[in-house]
Amino acid sequence: MSIVQYYGTGRRKTSVARVYLRPGKGNLKLIVGKRVREFDTYFPLKNHKLTIYKPLNLTNTVDNFDVFITVQGGGVSAQANAIRLGISRALLEYNSELRPALKKAGLLTRDAREKERKKYGLLKARKASQYHKR
Repeated sequence: MSIVQYYGTGRRKTSVARVYLRPGKGNLKLIVGKRVREFDTYFPLKNHKLTIYKPLNLTNTVDNFDVFITVQGGGVSAQANAIRLGISRALLEYNSELRPALKKAGLLTRDAREKERKKYGLLKARKASQYHKR
């Protein structure tokens, strides 16, 4: 017997989130790197929790699924955004009729902004040492 689950991948900066939605009561299990973490202690800010739950709240499916998340790389904020994209994509796999609502809220767009690489001769990507005439 196979488990019914819906999968979505989310990325933001250098973080990658793999999200599995399984029919359930709304439980959330978070694995960061190779460690199982408590969701409320890993994401203590209300802003991050709202970001993560936005696709589920928008589609009224918070209590319909147990969410299993594996996330690697990046900072906490980038991880929250990656999880949001992963949940949105998994919801599309569950029901493609949710696409217009998710698209209108901007939850299906991957934020492609990455850190610019450092160039030689400079202090950072574009920052140079101060010019002096004499």
